[in-house]
Amino acid sequence: MPPFGLVIADDLTGASDTGHEFAARGLRTLVSASTTTATDSRAETDVWVVNTDSRYADPSDAAAAVRNALTTDDHSFVYKKVDSTLRGNLVAETDAALDATGADLAVVAPASPRNGRTTVEGHHLVDGTPVAMTAAGNDPDKPVETSHLPTRFSKSSYPVSRLGVNRVATGPTAVADDLQRYATAGRGVVVADASHEHHLEAIATGVARSGLNVVYVGSAGLARYVETPYPRGSGSQDVPTRDRTVLCVVGSTNPVTLEQLGSLPSESVVSLDLETAVEDPASASKDAATACEAHLAKDGVAVLVSAPDEDAPRRALDAGRRIGIDGQTVRARVAETLGATVQQLWDDDTDAPESMFVTGGAVAADIFDALDANGVLLSGEAIEEGIPLGRFSGGVANDVPVVTKAGAFGSSGAIGKFIALLSGCNDYE
Repeated sequence: MPPFGLVIADDLTGASDTGHEFAARGLRTLVSASTTTATDSRAETDVWVVNTDSRYADPSDAAAAVRNALTTDDHSFVYKKVDSTLRGNLVAETDAALDATGADLAVVAPASPRNGRTTVEGHHLVDGTPVAMTAAGNDPDKPVETSHLPTRFSKSSYPVSRLGVNRVATGPTAVADDLQRYATAGRGVVVADASHEHHLEAIATGVARSGLNVVYVGSAGLARYVETPYPRGSGSQDVPTRDRTVLCVVGSTNPVTLEQLGSLPSESVVSLDLETAVEDPASASKDAATACEAHLAKDGVAVLVSAPDEDAPRRALDAGRRIGIDGQTVRARVAETLGATVQQLWDDDTDAPESMFVTGGAVAADIFDALDANGVLLSGEAIEEGIPLGRFSGGVANDVPVVTKAGAFGSSGAIGKFIALLSGCNDYE
């Protein structure tokens, strides 16, 4: 099998939005829901995106997952996708990628200026605010404690250097020169400033000109400019619009997602019974599936929501305390309930949904598992920036159009745009 580009992501929504940057260039891009996808499913694939589902894993387990994804060396480049708000096991996974590839350097540039993520003087910002002071700093499982990238990577087992904006802005030749200089001192991590798109382009082009073996480490932003081999597959596959039934599963509690939910007609929304989901997931999923079936049959659209308001997470945690389970288990049960609901919609003797929209990385992973899907074959099209459109690959929903969206991405009308595009109903725009 000829070499392919390899992207290793720590959650499913991030895997899709990064993979889109390659699919949009006409590269046949397969996003795998897990690291166990069979080799033959990658046939004719230009870029393979692997989801290690390791964002909230123990650092040693996360590192092992990255090493497991790198057991093959038949790749033309390696891109370690990280969260644009620095959540997760950035250091452990970057070190593991360096270890496994034997690369000269890991070049870390998590900025995505189109989505308001920038890195200035080593400090990572979201819409101008230091990331540790945003919702990422209050992440319930792994809060981001510092916005300063060199400080974050001080725990790396490799020496850390900083590529400042003054050098990045000078252009690719300056970037290449600095990378070559850093590499002469031995293998290491280079964290790079980027506040504009042309900075990311200079970093990626500089890597290519350096002639070094480099692991790219970034969000979807840097991926847009990574040099890739000429497409050898059949290219990306578009998703023709037509009248389809649409199931949306909203499992994110991010304020951006709540705003998107608020722009939808209330009659389309099915709210999960959170208390029951925590105490009895099987019963909650059965009730939710029945309600979704009714909405799909009547209007062709069902929006299943786990947290319809800002107070919902507190209610779920209260339910967990009543039966003696912790917050992580509560969130896992809610995601499990959403996945089981979707599975029932395919198992029941009714017409299954003809398209799906999912927001929330953990929820997306549970849904893919419930549908026995290998992953997503991306179309190269996007609903909006960072919200790619593709088709399920494998499983009972094979070839069904699907979008997976990170909770913090998209305009207030993002979910409505998907519904309008796939259902043909303009009332949602």
